[in-house]
Amino acid sequence: MEEGRRVELKIDSGVAVATFNRPNVRNAVDELTRSELEKILDRAANDPDITALVLTGNGPAFCAGGDISAMQQRLGAPPGELGGSGWLRQRRLHATISALHTLEKPTVAAVNGAAAGLGMDLALCCDFIMASERAFFTMSYVQRGLIPDGGGLYFLPRRVGLPRAKELIFSARRVMADEALRIGLADRVVPAESLLAESVAWAADLGKSGGTALALSKAILDQTFELTMNQAFALGAQAQAICYTTDEHHQAVTAFLGKKTVSP
Repeated sequence: MEEGRRVELKIDSGVAVATFNRPNVRNAVDELTRSELEKILDRAANDPDITALVLTGNGPAFCAGGDISAMQQRLGAPPGELGGSGWLRQRRLHATISALHTLEKPTVAAVNGAAAGLGMDLALCCDFIMASERAFFTMSYVQRGLIPDGGGLYFLPRRVGLPRAKELIFSARRVMADEALRIGLADRVVPAESLLAESVAWAADLGKSGGTALALSKAILDQTFELTMNQAFALGAQAQAICYTTDEHHQAVTAFLGKKTVSP
């Protein structure tokens, strides 16, 4: 574990566990937090010994969203600078969100408490959400006079459908863990004390096959809603042709045939 950082990293059973570590501000994300998360994502993407990633929070909150102190600083910035600086900040944020969403390994958000605003976005852009029974979700942006800028406009309708996504964004209401499970916002709800262990075990199981086939499957699935059937078939054909050439395919087929040979 890397101590004293805004995002701590621990490797558990081949799973990278990234933990937001600003419990005094409910793990709100500032620029340094974003930068540290980006470095962890880069390591997870390029370390062959890491098979999956779990994202969670230290303390009672998962992530309370953007750091309000940064918002306060923007209020005093010269109007002529706000557009340009805001555009650059959004570009950096979206690069991090994209790196998390497109990581070629399974990702699980272990939501231990409040996932608000950007915190909810970060959970949504993971492949799966496992929530503690104490967790809740809120698209709190409109309460700050803002729109969801961390991917929620894209990811939330794909999880819960367009009308419900509009209702959750317009109302900014809290969605408790049991409702989150019922509407498909969360995939599993578990006791708080077992959340991290169960999330790591699930991520390890999801990533155990790993390799090219999993990465290609994820990459195509993440585009499915934007593709026609024929486009999905074409991407699948290209991906399968690549899989035919991999060592993992050759080894798996050889092992299967070897078992059949020795079977009684």
